[in-house]
Amino acid sequence: MRGEYKVPGGKLVAVDVDKDGGRLASVRVSGDFFLEPDEALERIEAALTGLSTDSSVAQLTAAIDAALDSSVTLVGFTTESVAIAVRRALGHATSWSDHEFTIIHEGPQPPVLHAALDQVLAEELAAGRRGPTLRFWEWVDPAVVIGSFQSLRNEVDPEGAARHGITVVRRISGGGAMFMEAGNCITFSLVVPASLVDGLTFEQSYAFLDDWVLGALADVGVTASYAGLNDIASPAGKIAGAAQKRLAGGAVLHHVTMAYDIDADKMLEVLRIGREKLSDKGTTSANKRVDPVRSQTGIPREAVIDAFTRHFRTRYSTVDGALTVDELNRAEALVATKFGTPEWTARVP
Repeated sequence: MRGEYKVPGGKLVAVDVDKDGGRLASVRVSGDFFLEPDEALERIEAALTGLSTDSSVAQLTAAIDAALDSSVTLVGFTTESVAIAVRRALGHATSWSDHEFTIIHEGPQPPVLHAALDQVLAEELAAGRRGPTLRFWEWVDPAVVIGSFQSLRNEVDPEGAARHGITVVRRISGGGAMFMEAGNCITFSLVVPASLVDGLTFEQSYAFLDDWVLGALADVGVTASYAGLNDIASPAGKIAGAAQKRLAGGAVLHHVTMAYDIDADKMLEVLRIGREKLSDKGTTSANKRVDPVRSQTGIPREAVIDAFTRHFRTRYSTVDGALTVDELNRAEALVATKFGTPEWTARVP
């Protein structure tokens, strides 16, 4: 049995394992990483041999760490990445190649419906009625989408929102506020099984699930990297922010909003927190904080989305798909009972 794990920004780790009576009978580790001294590889393999096939990533990592000392240098990978590859070899965790992804890019829907659809599609995957899905958002009505735990009054200026006809939507994932006007940003949701991020911390899973995004940005001429927990940035500034929610039942919702051609002045009239962040940095222009994709690529938003879709297809097995009538009906019901209600929007006043 073989498992592989590509360390975000690092190297590939591959592990071939045999098992016998619930134990690892043999383990062979390989990859394009760097390791000194050479014999450390045998120590890693010996440390894993004999362990339970139900061992967690933490237990596998601890066993490897105990077998190594300060004379060992790992470059491009970690002991934890070896443990993750072992879990994948044993079938506890899955890799991108184990799944077929449905790509959905439909016509405009209200932002509040998009928030509801995120919950519905994640629940459908957890129930086994839908596979992993990449869905691009389109909308007409402007909105601010705030994180699940953000304070409404601290984030949004109600007078500014009313003046510009902007509604406020609260999503189920954490993270910060998203200022969204049609055409000014690119937003997509990725729904995957928890097995794809098995053994990864939240911080690791953000970079892991967005590794393809960095490749897609490179395709359109933008050099980008992960910054902090959930931001994607270029040398010119922040480009995007990600948010994530892990649902009971084994589904992970991961979504990203990327600035394309943001109206910074309007954003600062609507978002209170934006003013504070700029003030803290001694910055008077939002353009110095959030650098739009348009300024770095010079190509239309639709072309950027097409490039992202093409890049995703080159990496993973994909099919085109659509929302089902039942999924839309369930989402509309959630808008009426949850996402569109003042109780949910102001659940953190």
